[in-house]
Amino acid sequence: MTSRLSPREILAQLVTFPTVSTGSNLDLIDWVEGYLAAHGIAAERIAKPSEPDLKAALFAHVGPEVPGGVVLSGHTDVVPVAGQVWSSDPFEMTERDGRLYGRGTTDMKGFDALAIWAMVEARARGVTRPLQLALSYDEEIGCTGAPDLVAAMAALPQASAVIVGEPTLLRPVTAHKGGISFEVHVHGVEVHSSILERGVSAIMWGAKLIEWCNAVNAENAALPPGPLAVLFDPPWTNVHVGQIRGGTAQNITAKDCVFTLGFRVVPGEDAADWRARLEAKVAELQAQMQAVQPAARIELRDTFHLPTFAPAPGNAAEELVRRITGDNAIRHVSYGTEASHFQAGGYDVVVCGPGDIGIAHQPDEYLEIAQLEAGQQFMERLLEQLA
Repeated sequence: MTSRLSPREILAQLVTFPTVSTGSNLDLIDWVEGYLAAHGIAAERIAKPSEPDLKAALFAHVGPEVPGGVVLSGHTDVVPVAGQVWSSDPFEMTERDGRLYGRGTTDMKGFDALAIWAMVEARARGVTRPLQLALSYDEEIGCTGAPDLVAAMAALPQASAVIVGEPTLLRPVTAHKGGISFEVHVHGVEVHSSILERGVSAIMWGAKLIEWCNAVNAENAALPPGPLAVLFDPPWTNVHVGQIRGGTAQNITAKDCVFTLGFRVVPGEDAADWRARLEAKVAELQAQMQAVQPAARIELRDTFHLPTFAPAPGNAAEELVRRITGDNAIRHVSYGTEASHFQAGGYDVVVCGPGDIGIAHQPDEYLEIAQLEAGQQFMERLLEQLA
């Protein structure tokens, strides 16, 4: 039988797989599936419907076939390293000064390694409550792989708690903002820039919509926060444009302007309301454009929708993690996780994992060795709860 690897050894293996969201994660999934099988744990993979030969999720179950267990939830994809300057190979884990460097060590292969270790330990030691593993794809591009995984896991006995292991320094987080995102394509009409009033510049009209985003942020910042929003930083829904491209030449009104536009929505507000406000502004601008050139238009394409993760009374996952950590502080965060999809699927959920979110996505990303060791102690206490 294959020897039981330590969390550090598993993490070193996971880092070697360059599972950037634009590529494949199947080599990692193959390795995890094989390692679990070598320890008597059957796993099931869920291929991405649109790219079955490129990506897959995986879930597994250890223990009696009864409800009331715990799910350890992690994602396998990482953000790109292109354009970043690293001091060492980002896809080879390197130790320096008490830190483990490598892409994904913090976000979130460190937790994945701990979860895989805990599954094998649960199988070897025996548990009276089940432990389940859920590894997803495409979290970094909008948590788009989670809904199919959550749906597939309905075949397992219903767990009473889900721990989503995003980096929180092993402190429980019980709420986060949701998000909706769009690709905006402004279709203009080209004319020579000397007579620009006869054409429609997609860039200049796109800028009007971007300026509306700035106005919305200023308006929201000036309002008193609602009772659920007050614990967030910032305590309001904000809207952001992160990428933009368009135009042909300086002396031609732009035929096209394409940019991403996304809302981070606080619990207590409805993303559908923000969608409606955006659509109303788009309709207003489009009517003005078409008064100049009827062919001009603005096209919105949905890219993702992440529900809010809201505090829940009697949350069994929160209670479990608070027992393990002894931490009773209330924490809400502004970034999104797959916790909201598990909550929408009927689970009690908490976010808690090793590492600092401030280190994620950076060049020379690292996980403190002390955090990995504390994570192993966390898993030991979890196994005691399940035994």
